[in-house]
Amino acid sequence: MTVTLYHNPACGTSRNTLAMIRASGVEPTIVPYIDTGWSRDTLLSLAARIGVPLKALLREKGSPAAELNLLRDDVSDDELLAAMIAHPILVNRPIVDTPRGTRLCRPLERVFDLLDTPPVSFTQGRWRDGSGPPEPVTAHSPARAVSHGHDSLHPPQREVG
Repeated sequence: MTVTLYHNPACGTSRNTLAMIRASGVEPTIVPYIDTGWSRDTLLSLAARIGVPLKALLREKGSPAAELNLLRDDVSDDELLAAMIAHPILVNRPIVDTPRGTRLCRPLERVFDLLDTPPVSFTQGRWRDGSGPPEPVTAHSPARAVSHGHDSLHPPQREVG
């Protein structure tokens, strides 16, 4: 199985998704998009394959989206593309592309359906600041409740650095 992971190693969800893919026995092609950047064609193709408008790939938290005035209802795809190409951090992550489909894997359990042989179980790493226990995740884990832009396993983080 060919798996491509559009990956930001600074993101815990992206790191855990990579670990989950590897636990399934697959070594993915990793695209470190923060370093390599994006092309217009790649962004449009990913949005089309996921089946979402381009704006659905916009990362609002931890990005300059608000400062660049990209959160308005009337923002155009051309504006979004130009900004995402200039500021790769604006694209939400992790995005996983496989023969079974393409998906923004937030929460990370969304990767299970994309893998031929998902791991029976997987233990997530600790939160970025080192607090909190590792959490077991299985193919049958209940969806986590999401509120205010974070979920029960990943409380809001202070930016480090």
